[in-house]
Amino acid sequence: MWFDQSPYECRVEWGRRGAREAADRGDIVIIVDVLSFSSTVISALTNGAIIYPFPPNLDGKEYAEKIGAKYLLGRAEAARLSQPSLSPVSFNEHHHKKKFVLSSLNGAFCTWAASMVPALLIGSILNAEAVASAANQLRKQTRASITVIPCGEQWGDVQNNEDTLRPAIEDYLGAGAILNYLEGKKSPEAEVCIYAFQHATPKLKELIWECGSGRELRGRGFEADVIHCSGLNAYQTVPILNIDHFLDFKEWSEVNVYT
Repeated sequence: MWFDQSPYECRVEWGRRGAREAADRGDIVIIVDVLSFSSTVISALTNGAIIYPFPPNLDGKEYAEKIGAKYLLGRAEAARLSQPSLSPVSFNEHHHKKKFVLSSLNGAFCTWAASMVPALLIGSILNAEAVASAANQLRKQTRASITVIPCGEQWGDVQNNEDTLRPAIEDYLGAGAILNYLEGKKSPEAEVCIYAFQHATPKLKELIWECGSGRELRGRGFEADVIHCSGLNAYQTVPILNIDHFLDFKEWSEVNVYT
């Protein structure tokens, strides 16, 4: 393949295809879905919840019943029932030690596509510096390269021969924030992503608020989600995939040591 970023230790690839290729290479992968899978997983783990990612094309409700977890409903339905959902602000201390299955078209799907890697981390604007620090540690231990995956969104009205991926600037800026803290030689694609984040930093919250995805969520009544997800380095929580669910990196690293 002529198109690749193989000479570089830190790379950026888009969406499900990028996740699969990173997994095929055996890279450390950081999944970035700012609005809202990544931010929700980070917020849930911060409150002690146990999250099982699951692709939406399979029966998540049946899987949840099998493992004794609750299947997370859509934002609107969950809000009516006062239940947690893909909305990151729906999680609180009452969900400590409770198990949830979380499906989404983008973050959960990309997680599924890249699950067989040396390490899969969840990153966002919320934990950019912390997740980069964890990835730097893992790269030193494994000698694997790092690929950051901005997931993007999916078009809902795709016609013949059209791509379904809708690039999302919030994920690109989240990826740039993480790459900004990563050590190692950056690909040109990663460098440009970093420059985008650095240029946007003074207006980061405003850009997330006004971007297409932010406007879409606000139009559905979830303004609090948009505000919450734009808080740069607000959390130290770093979710890492542990077979089928996420653990905080600090907890995971106590029992997983690469030699």
